[in-house]
Amino acid sequence: MQPFDTDADDLQLSGKDRNFVTALARGLELLRAFGAGEEYLGNAELSNRTNIPRPTVSRLTYTLTQLGYLQHNTHLEKYRLGPGVLALGYRFLANMGIREIARPHLQKFADATDCNVSLGGADRSDMVYLETCHGHGPLIIRLDTGSRLPIATSAIGRAWLCGLSEERRQQVLQELAEAYGSEWPRYQAGIHQSMQDFERYGFCLSEQDWQRDISAVAMPLILEDGAEVMAINCGGSSLRLDHDRLVNNLGPRLKEVAAYIKQELAPRSRSAR
Repeated sequence: MQPFDTDADDLQLSGKDRNFVTALARGLELLRAFGAGEEYLGNAELSNRTNIPRPTVSRLTYTLTQLGYLQHNTHLEKYRLGPGVLALGYRFLANMGIREIARPHLQKFADATDCNVSLGGADRSDMVYLETCHGHGPLIIRLDTGSRLPIATSAIGRAWLCGLSEERRQQVLQELAEAYGSEWPRYQAGIHQSMQDFERYGFCLSEQDWQRDISAVAMPLILEDGAEVMAINCGGSSLRLDHDRLVNNLGPRLKEVAAYIKQELAPRSRSAR
């Protein structure tokens, strides 16, 4: 998959929208550049990942350090995410009422199935786990809140796509096609199959598509009449989760979990209007 040309995208957007602040967008791109398990990055690495000129990166990292969003290691001459980023993340999660409603249902299902059961939202070409619950069996994937899975190959990503309006889905598919380049036809075929599965079963499958030893089932959570779309999944070792179990056991039960969550969310949504 090709990296997003964020600098070019920023310039293009800023030329179309007078209200678009390119400096702010570039600063946020630097924060996005830090991946899981990568504690420190230098200005050169950040410049390569974001396509932002190195002199600009130097000014941005200095500013973000002063504001507490980055921390500078003087011995390594590199940066890592600071407590300001963590504080923003916690505030975001704390304000999401769906997490507190969904968690008991997700945990009950995880315990009953010995699977990893999660709630996720989209961020560019990935789904981000906003809540995740683990079962107790030995053959479980151990992914935690904040983990990222590709939309194109994961069950939860494909389910999210199925929950979008046709216009929005086509827009996302176009963005994915541009990101994956020549590899896109292979991923497109899997997404098409998942859409057929969704029409047939009411949920999506990913059988060893994301990782060879992992299979999962997922379905969208369409909230506020489509204004907000999230997704939930149930996944684990493909040795345990064969096609029959996904389609005839876990999938129908996951649909029930989604229905319970939406049922509990309904009164809160009405009171907020």
